[in-house]
Amino acid sequence: MKKILVTGSAGFIGFHLCLALKKRGDGVVGYDNFNTYYSPELKKTRASLLDQAGIKTLHADICDSTALRKCIDEHQITHVVHLAAQAGVRYSLENPDAYVQSNLNGFVQVLEALKARPHIPLIYASSSSVYGLNTKVPFAETDQTDKPASFYGATKKSNELIAHAYHHTFHIPMTGLRFFTVYGPWGRPDMAYYSFTKAILDGKPINVYDRGEVKRDFTYIDDIIDGTVRAIDRCSGNEVINLGNHTPESVNAMIAILEKLLGKKAIRNEMPLPLGDVPITYADLTKSRSLLSFEPHTKLELGLERFVKWYFSYHGEKR
Repeated sequence: MKKILVTGSAGFIGFHLCLALKKRGDGVVGYDNFNTYYSPELKKTRASLLDQAGIKTLHADICDSTALRKCIDEHQITHVVHLAAQAGVRYSLENPDAYVQSNLNGFVQVLEALKARPHIPLIYASSSSVYGLNTKVPFAETDQTDKPASFYGATKKSNELIAHAYHHTFHIPMTGLRFFTVYGPWGRPDMAYYSFTKAILDGKPINVYDRGEVKRDFTYIDDIIDGTVRAIDRCSGNEVINLGNHTPESVNAMIAILEKLLGKKAIRNEMPLPLGDVPITYADLTKSRSLLSFEPHTKLELGLERFVKWYFSYHGEKR
C-alpha cells in the first residue's frame, strides 16, 4: 500500500486528489498552511470533509523544513505529491514575495527533505503558464519555455529546472504535471468560471478581456485527478507532462454556457488583455497519452453543469 503525502491538501486539486487516493485504498496524509489568498473557510470546509473520510490534515507550512521531514518520517511516506503553491497569474504582479516564498523556497524545502530519502518519488504541480509567450499550438513539452509571460509562470518553470538539478544530483524520481486551467466543484473563487457565476447571480458586471476571444484549455477536475493518479503510479526518471483537455474554448463560450445554466445574462465590462495573460492555452497530449494512457472525457458544458449544481448546494443560492 502506498502512503502518500499531499501538500496543499485543503486546496482545490489537493482536496479531490486526497479523496480519490483514499477511495482506491492508499494511505493519505494532508499538509496545508491554510493561507488567506482566498477564503480560508472554504479550505477548512474541504479539510473537514477530508477528516470525515479519514484523512488527517497537518496544519503546517512547506517552508518549515523540520515539520515537513518529521511528517515524512513519522508517517512512513512512500510518495509525495506537491501541490502547495501560491497560485494566480495576476496576483504575482501585486505580491511577488508570496511566490518567492512558496513556489521557490517552499519547493526547495520539499526537495531538500527528499534528497536524504531518494527512494520517495515526487510528483509536483507545474502549470501551462510555463509556455509563456510560446505561439506554437498545441503546446508540447518539447516547445520553448524560456520566455515566461508572468512571474507566476517563471516560478513554475524554475521548479522544473530545480527539479532537474536535484534529480541529476540525488536521483529522486520526479514527474512535473503541467496543469491546464482546472475547473469544477470546490474550485478556487478567484478563477473566472467561479467569480463569473457569483457576479451573474448577483447582477454585477464581469470583466471580459480581449472581447472574450481569449481561449483556455479548460480541464475538468476529475480528468486532472485521473491523470495525477496515473502519474503517481508511473513516476520514474525525471519527466514533465501536460495534463489538459486538448480542446481550447473561448471565454465567450464559457460565459454563454453559464448564462444558460443560470438563466441570467451576464453584464459585461469589456477590457484589454491584462499584463501576464496569454491569448490561448492548448495542451498537446501526445506524451501524456503515451506515458500515462491519459485521456480527458469531460466536455465544458458538462463540467460547468456539475460546477453550478455544486455552487447552488454549497452557497445555498436560490434560482
